[in-house]
Amino acid sequence: MSGTGKQPVLVVLQLTGGNDFMNTVVPYTNPNYYDSRKTLVVKEGEALPINDELAFHPNTAPLKDLFDRGKVAVVQGIGYPNSSRSHFRAMDIWHTCEPERIANEGWLGKAIRELDPDKQNVLTGVNVGRGLPRAMATPGVPVTSVADLDNVGLMSGIADPAQRDEALSIFRRMYSPAIGNGPVMDYLAQTGSDVLVGADRLKEAPARYSSTVQYPDNPIAKNLRDVSRIHLAGLGTRIFYTAQGGYDTHANQGPTHPRLLGELSSALTAFFQDLQEHDAAEDVVMLVFTEFGRRMKDNGSGTDHGSGGGAFIIGERVKGGLYAEYPPLEPSQWLNGEDLRHTIDFRGVYGTLLEQWLGLDATAIVGGAYEQIHPFAT
Repeated sequence: MSGTGKQPVLVVLQLTGGNDFMNTVVPYTNPNYYDSRKTLVVKEGEALPINDELAFHPNTAPLKDLFDRGKVAVVQGIGYPNSSRSHFRAMDIWHTCEPERIANEGWLGKAIRELDPDKQNVLTGVNVGRGLPRAMATPGVPVTSVADLDNVGLMSGIADPAQRDEALSIFRRMYSPAIGNGPVMDYLAQTGSDVLVGADRLKEAPARYSSTVQYPDNPIAKNLRDVSRIHLAGLGTRIFYTAQGGYDTHANQGPTHPRLLGELSSALTAFFQDLQEHDAAEDVVMLVFTEFGRRMKDNGSGTDHGSGGGAFIIGERVKGGLYAEYPPLEPSQWLNGEDLRHTIDFRGVYGTLLEQWLGLDATAIVGGAYEQIHPFAT
């Protein structure tokens, strides 16, 4: 729980496409890493050491600074058994906690239902971005989505109908292939306009906001600034969701991945500086996740879909450090002869956040009891 007496807030940031964890938290002294990565390798002399075995990518210096200050928990080897290599199915599993079947309730939607069972606040859950993430989509649970806080590009009947129709079309295209158009339309019908309201209240946020923090000029920084503005407006949001795209680096990973990590790291620093300036950092914890890691070997230009990825839990109340175990790098331990093994189930990490931070019973939300970590300072 938050130590300030205020309600704890969870921000979930999705790295869409499958972040290459091995080139983010680098096993910079392991010969198997250099033997596997002939082209896409972080050189030992350029990495930012955590210890004698692991280091951050050089473009994540701002994130490394947060780590050195004890504010970042690195969750190593996060995943689940029989990891899917399909973007859509993998993300669906992460969003619903259902590896064996297609589900129609997102884990964060179920959490929002527990936090606000009487639907008193349509802003209990807010997505900053286009469409609506599957993790928040749960029949009967209102969630507000905002694409551009300054221009009120909202999924709302109050906003421009053309924008609303486009957002709903994106939602249908995203989820109909997995669960069918019928369930998608049923969801929209059951939840009705409740999902699409909140525009008038969100308009209050920019007017209430003032900060000396200069955010970088990139999309994820803009989204995190909007998260900060909504949070600081005191509108009662308990769960935020946003995403940074571009991590499907089959080709051109050399220039693309470092740029994305740099943008992410600088955006995270600005966001938490902003919260600190407004004496609001104690109330917020962030989960940064991706749908899977990449394979051990590069393909000459990029890396292909794999498993055994990583996640970050960030915040003032976080007890920073390394959690779970880094996937084994010996070739005899690779899955399918080319993948990293997972060492902790992602549902246990969700359970950690739900129970230890939000104060909820995680069992029904994540579909069972899974090993948790303990990343929060008491």
